[in-house]
Amino acid sequence: MGTAFSHAQETGGRKGTGLPVPRYVSLKTDRVNLREGPSKDHRTAWVFQRAGLPVEIIAEYENWRRIRDSEGTEGWVLHSLLSGRRTALVLPWSKNKNEQIPLVSDRNERSEVVARMQPNVIVNVKKCDGTWCRVAVPIPNARDNDGYILQEKLWGVYPGEKVE
Repeated sequence: MGTAFSHAQETGGRKGTGLPVPRYVSLKTDRVNLREGPSKDHRTAWVFQRAGLPVEIIAEYENWRRIRDSEGTEGWVLHSLLSGRRTALVLPWSKNKNEQIPLVSDRNERSEVVARMQPNVIVNVKKCDGTWCRVAVPIPNARDNDGYILQEKLWGVYPGEKVE
């Protein structure tokens, strides 16, 4: 690239946080400008309008983070627009938008179904053991809105990653 921030992409931090790169975070607000470079002087390429959306930080440069979404779109956002709160998307790669993915009461596919979710639902990640994740789903008028889902059905946690 030959720019000041190409080295930051490789190392994961030029005056950054020192946290691991890549890593997952979520959007803090429902309006986040995705820029072509790490400053407000760069053109806005896209505007995210979904608070809580999980994104992957793939580079850091000063107060800017290069992120990638579940569709592979990349760009730079100001760090203050990101949250360390872990969220995930349920099967965003599914072509069947009517698919119903079960959320179960325990780490077993035969457990009681607590809820059924469609692809692209955002869940709050509470804990992952490398195979199963305990998540909370915002379900209006429902008492039990948390349960377990296979980690491989989520975008926002790495395969085998343990989340405490």
